[in-house]
Amino acid sequence: MSDVVLTANQYGKAENRVVRITRDTARHEIEDLNVTSQLRGDFEAAHTEGDNSHVVPTDTQKNTIFAFAKDGIGSPEALLLRLADHFTGEFDWVTGGRWAAEQYRWSRINDHDHSFYRSGPDTRTAVLVRDGDTDTIITGFYGLTVLKSTESGFVGYPKDKYTTLAETTDRILATDIATRWRYNTTVLDFNAVYEDVRAIMLDTFTQGYSKALQHTLYQMGEAVIGAHPEIDEIKFSCPNKHHFVADLSFCGLDNPNEVFFAADRPYGLIEATVARAGAPSADAAWVGIAGFC
Repeated sequence: MSDVVLTANQYGKAENRVVRITRDTARHEIEDLNVTSQLRGDFEAAHTEGDNSHVVPTDTQKNTIFAFAKDGIGSPEALLLRLADHFTGEFDWVTGGRWAAEQYRWSRINDHDHSFYRSGPDTRTAVLVRDGDTDTIITGFYGLTVLKSTESGFVGYPKDKYTTLAETTDRILATDIATRWRYNTTVLDFNAVYEDVRAIMLDTFTQGYSKALQHTLYQMGEAVIGAHPEIDEIKFSCPNKHHFVADLSFCGLDNPNEVFFAADRPYGLIEATVARAGAPSADAAWVGIAGFC
């Protein structure tokens, strides 16, 4: 059909589960990743004519991921950069792509040299988008559940005939942190920065009085960008994990914010982006990331 054209496209091998054990000494190290490789470039003929002469097999992409893991991982971001360099350097028609990874935490059992347990709770994420000579790295994590048992409230909101929520100056604030941040450079100790960003978020969550989850997320983003000039933007997608004071009056008991019903749904969903003033945006790099972040 003359009125149909191929537009954006990419392809690759998704969710390659890679576990790398470093055995240089009797004390082993473990790295556990889920890696996706997707290539972009001149693949029009594959779609329009069934010509596979430019189609690097997805199986080849899988094999490359495992072979590169043999040489060591270091950080998810470093592995993704190596993959991008390889595919864009090895095949002239591959002009870019999208490489992603999740990394899962393991801890030693009683400081044992070669026995571990899956410790979590959060899962680290990394995405590299290469478009020609431009690399954008977006790092983050999800699944980190946090709670503060006081110094949080919610007052001053508009009320209409459908409002039943009572104002409170002392409530539980809890959420599952899902966040991603965008770097403005690819030359970093990614592991060190990741751990520091995570620590800043946790420390900021504990500090001061929270007037709303929005208030706390903004403070967390502000603290991260203030501490790390290599980060231009940070996004949050966080549920408000409601805890309602249980009514024990039926049995004559007072309940001064001690016993709660933890509701799993419905929940408030708070999403926000905090960016460095004047920093360039990178909207195209966020395409393909599910949800807000």
